[in-house]
Amino acid sequence: MSHSRDSVRLQIKNPNIREALEGVIASMDGLDLQPPGALNPCNLLILEIGEDLEKEFQLIHDIHASGEVEAIFVTSSRFEAEILVQALRAGVKEFFSQPIQLEELANALRKFKERQPGLPGSEIKRKKGKIIHIMGGKGGVGTTTVAVNLSTSLAQANPSQLVALVDMNLLFGEIPTFLDVQSDFSWGEIVKNISRLDATYLTSVLAKHPSGMFVLPSPTGLDGMTPATPEIIEKLLTVMEETFDFVVIDGGHSIDEISLKVFQMADAVLVVSVLSLPCLTNVKRLLWTFQKLGFPQKENVKVLVNRYHKRSLISLEEAEKTIDQGIFWQIPNDFQTTISAINQGKDLFSIAPGSEISKNFKKFSTLFIDETVPKETRNGFWGKWLK
Repeated sequence: MSHSRDSVRLQIKNPNIREALEGVIASMDGLDLQPPGALNPCNLLILEIGEDLEKEFQLIHDIHASGEVEAIFVTSSRFEAEILVQALRAGVKEFFSQPIQLEELANALRKFKERQPGLPGSEIKRKKGKIIHIMGGKGGVGTTTVAVNLSTSLAQANPSQLVALVDMNLLFGEIPTFLDVQSDFSWGEIVKNISRLDATYLTSVLAKHPSGMFVLPSPTGLDGMTPATPEIIEKLLTVMEETFDFVVIDGGHSIDEISLKVFQMADAVLVVSVLSLPCLTNVKRLLWTFQKLGFPQKENVKVLVNRYHKRSLISLEEAEKTIDQGIFWQIPNDFQTTISAINQGKDLFSIAPGSEISKNFKKFSTLFIDETVPKETRNGFWGKWLK
């Protein structure tokens, strides 16, 4: 058992809240509570906010910048989305609404102790979600449709799974339109703040879809945008795979230094094709490129046929001969249902749950779900907010 101790400072206005916090802290090993009014450096600051938000969040930023506090918890009698987002942006590690649930506070304090650097046994086992990169053999083959509906299928398959959909079309991506998702944040926000990217900050910039999945849109223009780099992509995906069970990426149909980094990190690369000779020829070239690059591994690259019709002029067997690889999956051609979903900004399950194409996506998603992997316990306020 570690003998290291951490100091805790309280800046609490409500005397009843202060008394409750003092009781919980006093009951825990390894925590030393600073006397009232002390402003000494500390490991943990627990701060009450709620009156002058602009002034109080500026104070939090100033405290972080001073380097005199390792982590900040915040409590407030106000429970508003604006406060939560500002707290996340300011780097707050935990947020407690009032009245404070004492067991929730105790769990957060234990988690804080476990995560302190340099303490014996403090290493945290990181989860590693599956990164599924979806790209088209050419433009217009339905890559975004596949990405959107595979993601919603995964999210609905098990509510305890955290699923993220990332629009890797760095400019003018269509996912917000396909899902009617409104978000104030995009790639630009991530890139500008990459130095402080962690799971807490990441979840503050993700929009949540009714299916339960989280969406990271692409920027809507070039103005003020800091260019993404392979290093930024690597950091982003590393944090995402430690936060989510599945990270589905809509990668468009281009290959550049950004997509090459994604190929290196992906657990599965799904190449979307249609049964046309130009598209199949492009797919063959793409598979040849992967072979020359040495990544992704052949067993991780799967070709799926979208808008499949049994009476197509090119059969599946002929397609497989053309690309010299088996077809992993076929998604049936249902133009009316698909275009209706897109025009309404909804996923297929929302408008036609009993359709053949919806059932197809549901079955397809089960191929990526490993039920033998135990689900991790997510404690604390942010974990509940994510769910």
